Amino acid sequence: MFKSDVEAVQALTERIKNLKQEIKKVIVGQNEIIEYLLIALLSRGHCLLIGVPGLAKTLLVKTLAQVLDLKFSRIQFTPDLMPGDITGTEILEYDSATGQRVFKFIKGPIFTNILLADEINRTPPKTQSALLEAMQELQVTAGGVKYTLEEPFFVLATQNPIEQEGTYPLPEAQLDRFMFNLWLDYPSKNEEIEIVKSTTSEYIPDVRKVMNKEEIKYFQNLVKRVPVADNVIEYAVKLTHSTRPVDGASKFIKENVSWGAGPRSSQFMIVAAKARAIINGSFTPTIDDVRSVVVPILRHRIIPTFSAEAEGVSSLDIIHNLLVEFK
Repeated sequence: MFKSDVEAVQALTERIKNLKQEIKKVIVGQNEIIEYLLIALLSRGHCLLIGVPGLAKTLLVKTLAQVLDLKFSRIQFTPDLMPGDITGTEILEYDSATGQRVFKFIKGPIFTNILLADEINRTPPKTQSALLEAMQELQVTAGGVKYTLEEPFFVLATQNPIEQEGTYPLPEAQLDRFMFNLWLDYPSKNEEIEIVKSTTSEYIPDVRKVMNKEEIKYFQNLVKRVPVADNVIEYAVKLTHSTRPVDGASKFIKENVSWGAGPRSSQFMIVAAKARAIINGSFTPTIDDVRSVVVPILRHRIIPTFSAEAEGVSSLDIIHNLLVEFK
């Protein structure tokens, strides 16, 4: 596709610039969130989006699928949703050739490229777990048969941080499958004025496709090939290791952290740093690239102690303390 990796990095930088311009035709603001979504996509990661209703989470994901020319599915998670409603179900069908009844698997909405799991915490853990195998192994097992999902496969799950009645908190094992935990903020006053102007008129933005499946898969493999200096890897591991309340940990961590981040955090930091580097035209990540992705990677992997929560110390406070300590 490209003569060299150097040429591919230059092409990706240009594509990302065009992607952001197309998304901005529909989405006002949220620049940092858009960059994190693109980093996760190139890193083969998944994202958990947390924000109050009305912040255009669904519109953002749909627009992303549109500019990337990818198949898009949305599942509204509800208390009565069953695993088969996500993965698909087997139906009994009459085979006219043999005259016998046979089971046929009907694929569910998970067989897509970009899956929006809307309000994922509104469904019981049994149904939530239907996503685990797909997110980790890129496959679905039904009736003892494994069905491979088409790549790229990107899960974006949303949660409402306000209304917690009738919800089922995601278990830590599932939270750990998400590369990023992204919090969407309210738009600024000027951004909200622009949103109201654009959404209450007849104007319909013309969004063009910037990339396709084959290019995305090529750039995902390019991220894997990006070299990383040993000191950058050591920094990511040191940062992750410092979140754990084990022997040798600082007094602050021992007092405020119940459980720290696992090895997957270090892996995600490096892969995300590599993706961020080439998105911005660099050929290898720096410690600054790692630091820029630490918050969304560690936010849902650090569990504060009861006393820390009682004193108002959140996982975000703990991460910021570590970033100051490891400058």
